[in-house]
Amino acid sequence: MTDIAICGANGKMGKTVYNCVKEREDCKVVAGIDLFTEQYADFPIVDSPEKMPVKPDVIIDFSNPASLENLLNYCLSTGTPVVIASTGYSDEQIMKIKSAAEQIPVFFTFNMSLGINLLVQLAKKAASVLGDRFDVEIVEKHHNQKIDAPSGTAIMLANAVNEVFDNSKHCVYDRHSRRQKRDRSEIGMHAIRGGTIVGEHDVIFAGHDEVITLSHSAMSKTVFAEGSINAGIFLKDRPAGLYDMQMLI
Repeated sequence: MTDIAICGANGKMGKTVYNCVKEREDCKVVAGIDLFTEQYADFPIVDSPEKMPVKPDVIIDFSNPASLENLLNYCLSTGTPVVIASTGYSDEQIMKIKSAAEQIPVFFTFNMSLGINLLVQLAKKAASVLGDRFDVEIVEKHHNQKIDAPSGTAIMLANAVNEVFDNSKHCVYDRHSRRQKRDRSEIGMHAIRGGTIVGEHDVIFAGHDEVITLSHSAMSKTVFAEGSINAGIFLKDRPAGLYDMQMLI
């Protein structure tokens, strides 16, 4: 049995994680962390990690980048493993996450979906086969409440494709300000925000007279919640280190 604390417990993803956990027999939620401490289930919700009445086996974080420093400080001081499932982190914050992983188990990925992580591998394979003969464009769509753009998943996809080209390409986010033809070293990035779209990602390989599109659509937040729970159970009792979905798979 894995005892889980949810950081961001009163958010949409936090509540989705709880609803998934309560249907399982291999884990339970023992505490929640949120600035809004309204309790909706049989576990306490506090406004900072150090106020939790119990020490969990693992913390699943679906909160906000602003919570990162306080969360990492708690995990480092108590040796608690943490699954970081939020997005929108700065480069400096990502460095802090990687630094923390030198002392505690940290699971960090831009997307908890098994399907998305398969899409990453397919995109890398396509890039290696098609090479520079095809232009790469990435389109992501999310609901109108999402703050960061492009999504962390889109960045993850772009980075994965760029690895195939020895990081020789660069991302272009704002084409309307560029009065010039597209060059071969670009990876185009496009963000759409509207309605209640959970998450859609297309990786487009556009060549001469043919186009190949790899797509993934999430129909509900449950796929991300289940992925984070599986990551938390996987992380329990692991040694210090940085873990991701590829290792879980």
